[in-house]
Amino acid sequence: MSALSPWLPSILMFVLFAVRTPITWAMAIPALVFFIINRNDVPLSTFAQEMAEGTQSISLLALPFFVLAGAIMNAAGITRRLLNVAEILVGHMTGALAQMCIVLATLLGGLTASSNADAAILSKTIGLQMAERNYSRAFAAVITSSSSIIASLLPPSIGLIIYGYLTETSIGRLFAAGIVPGLMMCAGMMITTYFVAKRRGYAPQRTSRATLPEVQQALLDGLWALSVPFVILFGTRYGIFTTTESGAVVVIYVLFIGLVVYRAFSWRKLPAIIQEAVLDTSAVMIMICAASALGFYLAWEQVPQKMASGLASYEWSPLGLLLTINVMLIIIGTAIEGSSALIILTPMLLPLIQKAHIDPVQFGIVMVANLTIAGITPPVGGMMYIASRVLRVPMKDYAIEVGPFLLMMMVLLVVLSAFPGLSLWLPNFFYN
Repeated sequence: MSALSPWLPSILMFVLFAVRTPITWAMAIPALVFFIINRNDVPLSTFAQEMAEGTQSISLLALPFFVLAGAIMNAAGITRRLLNVAEILVGHMTGALAQMCIVLATLLGGLTASSNADAAILSKTIGLQMAERNYSRAFAAVITSSSSIIASLLPPSIGLIIYGYLTETSIGRLFAAGIVPGLMMCAGMMITTYFVAKRRGYAPQRTSRATLPEVQQALLDGLWALSVPFVILFGTRYGIFTTTESGAVVVIYVLFIGLVVYRAFSWRKLPAIIQEAVLDTSAVMIMICAASALGFYLAWEQVPQKMASGLASYEWSPLGLLLTINVMLIIIGTAIEGSSALIILTPMLLPLIQKAHIDPVQFGIVMVANLTIAGITPPVGGMMYIASRVLRVPMKDYAIEVGPFLLMMMVLLVVLSAFPGLSLWLPNFFYN
């Protein structure tokens, strides 16, 4: 066997990424090549076994339930009510439509569980309205895609579920840990948007602030939708149900809201919604299966151990290690889509984090935030592609417009790395 053989699957994977091969195939094909090369040492049937092994986790049962819950919420008219809440709260501000988009993304974050889903919803609703009202299309695409990053931090984030499964970290603690960083991301987005909108003269949506009765009425109208994240947090905290079971509970809860409270949902819509949820869940699960097979190759060749020993040869402080990993993830995120990078890199980085005594909950928040930011970073970025396609924006224009928002997010990553209490105080409060 040549000296190149252990590295051939890795080289092949990056070549496939470079030629824009779908993520699942870009991981599965190199894994299969490894098993073919090593068929004398490892039975080829192990490839299929490892693919199936990727699905054997109770934690992953939460994934299809939350995806289904998000689809039901969209079909039940929740977006319209939350948009009304956003307009009442920030409609008087400079760049009101952009500010409404950010607030709506924060309200939707705990409902859709997916940044890509948020990007699609926001682009097709507020994004198109912004374009019609003389906002720059590139600015509208950046706002709608950047705002959707907030969903990666608020419960029930799919990224946090996957990270919890990969590291055997409490998903309940991860959900609680994401709330403060998610709200910080919202505030940073609104401040950045204010300065950009003020320079360009983007007008408010309302002539004056909403009155207290208007605010109360809007909050009352959206109360049931806003209660979903609290049901998840308090139910898991007090042992009423597990994090996995919370997905099923939320599906029943949102069906009740759509059928009985808002009466905007009918059973006739359910088959199409289930089909949508199955397709979305399948796309994520097959990616996890391929990553599981690739993970066997990485473990066989001891790639995580070699990577850890290389970095361990230096004396790192916890902050220094986190900042170094952040830089590495940002660079990787410009070439590899965030979800696949999360699945591939988490097992490699976990030994380093454990050796440096960095809390895995804090690291999970930093890593998921970092790799979701990759979704708006040219040339690879799922949310960037969604928003740009809906609003017909060239990548060059998008890349120019996204600069101030990427800078703000880099600052936020440094703050979350330097001050672990921002991520940890709420889970410590809830879970002692």
